[in-house]
Amino acid sequence: MQMKDLIEFMAKALVDNPDQVEVREIEGEQSSVIELRVSREDLGKVIGKQGRTARAMRTILSAASTKLRKRAVLDIIE
Repeated sequence: MQMKDLIEFMAKALVDNPDQVEVREIEGEQSSVIELRVSREDLGKVIGKQGRTARAMRTILSAASTKLRKRAVLDIIE
């Protein structure tokens, strides 16, 4: 499973409109940026109270990327 697929799986499980979840991965040599875009109504669900859900997603992504010996950053785009 790729990091992009992992983020997409988690986001679709959280939101009410899973068909509007878009995930893009921009890869570099040492790191990659994963952009997550959800519908406006679902933005709060992905971010969570005080950013807890987003922080948890970033922690899981960090653990998965460490295993692949890469650095990954999650950007949640409005």
